[in-house]
Amino acid sequence: MSERGRGAQRGKPGGGGIPVAERSLLPTVPGVAPLVAIGIGAGFTLLGVFADIARIGTLGLVFTICYVAGCVLAVAWVRRAAIFGPMVQPPLLLAVAVPIVVLLAGTPKPGAGVAERLLVIGAPLVNAFPTMAWTTGAVVLIGSVRMLLQRLGSEPTERERPDRSERAEREVSSRKRSPARDEEDGARAARRRPASPRRS
Repeated sequence: MSERGRGAQRGKPGGGGIPVAERSLLPTVPGVAPLVAIGIGAGFTLLGVFADIARIGTLGLVFTICYVAGCVLAVAWVRRAAIFGPMVQPPLLLAVAVPIVVLLAGTPKPGAGVAERLLVIGAPLVNAFPTMAWTTGAVVLIGSVRMLLQRLGSEPTERERPDRSERAEREVSSRKRSPARDEEDGARAARRRPASPRRS
């Protein structure tokens, strides 16, 4: 086996998998960086908020679909080693995305009082609270399942996982001993053996 092939196998437990810390929800799919996962959730959420604010003036079905899809996709696709961020992002995304989009959309109107501004910004947040609650619960559930099934440190390290072909070669070489080597070992053992005392 070539050195390149051996190095590839050492980096993949079992010879064909992905290290647990780098996996997504699917063992055969590598996970993305935490910033990418958070960006996925934020992008979907901003898209849904903007679409519904521009369409009906409040949060509706488009926001719900985009928000849930973005948060679930983020926690399922992120690397196992960086799963904490996407698990706690749903309420933070809602608290940040809604005011930003409402202000960018031009509402409330210029000259509105503080009470009117708070009402315009707060109403979508209150309406979206049930969606945020069960989305957060679903994301935490998915993340908890991944933490239980994909335990970090459960796989042997690279030093503890020697290449199978190298191990087999060592075993074969230890079993194959030439007759000359056996005779030499026997002679050494005879020389080390103390001579028995002569009887008078």
